[in-house]
Amino acid sequence: MLNRVWLVFFITAAVAILVRLFNGQADVLSQSVEALFHSAKLAAEIALGLVGVLALWMGLMRVGEKAGVVGAIAWLFEPLLSRLMPEVPRGHAAFGSITMNLTANVFGLDNAATPLGLKAMQDLQSLNPNKAVASNAQILFLVLNTSSVTLVPVTVFLYRAQQGASAPADVFLPILLATSASTLVGLLVVAMVQRLSLLNTVVLGYGAVLLGALVASVFYLGTLSAQTIGSVSTALGNGVLLLLVFAFVLTAAVRKVAIYDEFIEGAREGFNQAIQLIPYLLAMLLAIGLLRASGALGYLLQLTGELVGLLGLDSRFVDALPTALMKPFSGSGARAMMLETMDHHGVDSFAGRLAAIFQGSTETTFYVLAVYFGSVGIRQTRHALGCGLAADGAGLLAAIFVCYWFYG
Repeated sequence: MLNRVWLVFFITAAVAILVRLFNGQADVLSQSVEALFHSAKLAAEIALGLVGVLALWMGLMRVGEKAGVVGAIAWLFEPLLSRLMPEVPRGHAAFGSITMNLTANVFGLDNAATPLGLKAMQDLQSLNPNKAVASNAQILFLVLNTSSVTLVPVTVFLYRAQQGASAPADVFLPILLATSASTLVGLLVVAMVQRLSLLNTVVLGYGAVLLGALVASVFYLGTLSAQTIGSVSTALGNGVLLLLVFAFVLTAAVRKVAIYDEFIEGAREGFNQAIQLIPYLLAMLLAIGLLRASGALGYLLQLTGELVGLLGLDSRFVDALPTALMKPFSGSGARAMMLETMDHHGVDSFAGRLAAIFQGSTETTFYVLAVYFGSVGIRQTRHALGCGLAADGAGLLAAIFVCYWFYG
């Protein structure tokens, strides 16, 4: 799948470059060459930037596993995850790392979510009979990771506040609804492809509890101001991380675990994994960089606007589409598109709000796929990309719907 996707990216970029050259835009050549070298530099910077974080969390996770804390955390969601990932045996370490990754995503803790996700992918790889082909469990985890509900997207609130929004957190509920739709569709699509049964008491029971907790959180956070929401989220997220760190170390000490030695061993694995990511990151960033520099995304946006106009539909959402189109490829690119939309149309305009909802409810699917599968050497991703993009599409459509519902 990735071989075909990579080829399509290059062919699309080449066609866009030829179109711009035909229109007299010779600067596209220098822009495309610059994108190639920038992608190489960026891949190394990202991978090296992950070295310290990966080493930290891989070391701590190893201590936590030896102490039994990770196993205790896994016990909470193991009945649900074992139904969704039947090939993972009960009591396996993957359940703990998956639970911790999804929890970090819910709290918006990106600095912890990525290394914990890579650890989960590594644990699942230990059960994979064909190391070059993604297993069902790995695909489901990737889709849940890319579409994971973020309870409080604090960074989106901060950008809206910086742009002078009258109520920076008023997009909180639309983002939550859109990202919930993305997660639900992602789970349903994977379940359909993998023939997983979701109609059983365990899955429905956990679903009811999680939905109840989500609704209760919405009602509570809805009573707080934007500044208070940000403070509560930050304090809660940091508190959870510190609690885990101290629980790992102190419990390990009580159980006579060689804390320092285990941490060093885990950190060494994290260092090696970060370096291993560079070729996979480079390949994906190279294709995405060319796609952006060639102007292909701009042509796609223009074509979409013309098509909407021909159909006679309300075209206000088209002004925010650059953020949605960029998000599956590049988080920083989507952020730049969001800020440009807010600046041009107004932070409290329909397009400005919709761009913020896109930014908070969708994920950089291509980047995550390259990083997570690349970290364990998987080359054949099977239906992972299709299911991930289906979840992204659901989040995009839900974002447009709820934006018209709330602000239309």
